[in-house]
Amino acid sequence: MIKNFTKSNKLYQRSLLSIPLGSQTFSKSAMNFPQGVSPLFFEKGKGAYVWDYDGNKYIDFLLGLLPISLGYQDKDIDNAIIKQLSNGIVFSLPSYLEIELSELLIKTIPSAEKVRFGKNGSDVTSAAIRLARAYTKRNKVAICGYHGWHDWYIGTTQRNLGVPQSVSDLSDVFKYNDIDSLKNLFKQNPSGYAAVIIEPLGLEKHKEGFLESVKELCNKHGTLLIFDEIISGFRANIGGAQKLLGITPDLSTFGKSMANGMPISALVGKSEIMDKISDIFFSGTFSGETLSIVSAIATIKKLKKHNAPSIFNTTGLYLKNNLNSLVHDLGIEKIINFDGPDWWPRLSIKNSNYNSQIEVNTFVRQELISRGLFMGGTFNFSLANCDSKIIDNTIAIYTETLEFISKKLSKQNISPLIKGDLIQPIFSVRGK
Repeated sequence: MIKNFTKSNKLYQRSLLSIPLGSQTFSKSAMNFPQGVSPLFFEKGKGAYVWDYDGNKYIDFLLGLLPISLGYQDKDIDNAIIKQLSNGIVFSLPSYLEIELSELLIKTIPSAEKVRFGKNGSDVTSAAIRLARAYTKRNKVAICGYHGWHDWYIGTTQRNLGVPQSVSDLSDVFKYNDIDSLKNLFKQNPSGYAAVIIEPLGLEKHKEGFLESVKELCNKHGTLLIFDEIISGFRANIGGAQKLLGITPDLSTFGKSMANGMPISALVGKSEIMDKISDIFFSGTFSGETLSIVSAIATIKKLKKHNAPSIFNTTGLYLKNNLNSLVHDLGIEKIINFDGPDWWPRLSIKNSNYNSQIEVNTFVRQELISRGLFMGGTFNFSLANCDSKIIDNTIAIYTETLEFISKKLSKQNISPLIKGDLIQPIFSVRGK
């Protein structure tokens, strides 16, 4: 049953008059959801649930694109923010809280000897690249994964409009799990790279020895190794993929999950490299903003207390096993399956005999939304989402959805059943 989205649709039309795409974030825009049969604005969230402006309620597995790691309106985090409000938000000098969070990160993350804060992932990945260039006195960088919106990275993607070619030429891309692709870059560039930046863990399964080989190549060529742990940090392991795998990079970036929705990120690394920040310019008025810092302190402590990554892994494995069993029983495993790491499972959709991947994906999202489940291409977990009742309800919704869909996919073109606009992927940089 399609829900009523009257207010949401009106807000969308109004937003287009003042906001390009109607959203401040590409991945939260109408491009990513079947417009007409999907909410386009949310009013509030509580625990694992969100509500749109038409009063429809959903289990939310998008979670603001991963920043919600505990759940919406977590009392411990909200109370820490409220308490700090009585002291102030931004001061004319640093706060002791900056020291407290820095020391907590140093105790938690293997590569962290010194720390600088930003407000989002792009802040700190770009700072890491500038720092690496200053430290090595080289210009080129080698890239694997997704690293934000700044020119040095986005110039390597299809979304490169506005990036000078001279900037794009300083960045080269290599493939995850393909060490030869990185070796070839080093061979083609005898002057070397300032940095290799990589998402160490993501949707594609890590091949044993790959990251170790990446580190060896960097050491051999005098190149800094940067782990972009904006996503894997505090999820794959409290100390990140580097703690889980026992591989310590020169620099690392963290964000998203570290403050349960408050805007903060961190660049951490070896002291001798981080001290070079005194010579480059990485500085922001709001980098020491206290509400985000107290939220990060409280969030990291709570994630540690509950061993959240273990819960994410257990929940993800349970979901994948149950849902893959379902699609196998329905005979649609060649079109729909669930893969990715246990802490970050992915809904993987392929073309069918009669329908494109985009059509199937749009149809799946349409039917999930109609039954009260909101997500993108992955299950983004918070501790609230890992409640057994939430997970069992999620499996029940998927069961009803996939049973309905399976009757259509193998026999007909589903275009007439799609009630909204087709989703429009932004670009693909991870996995398949």
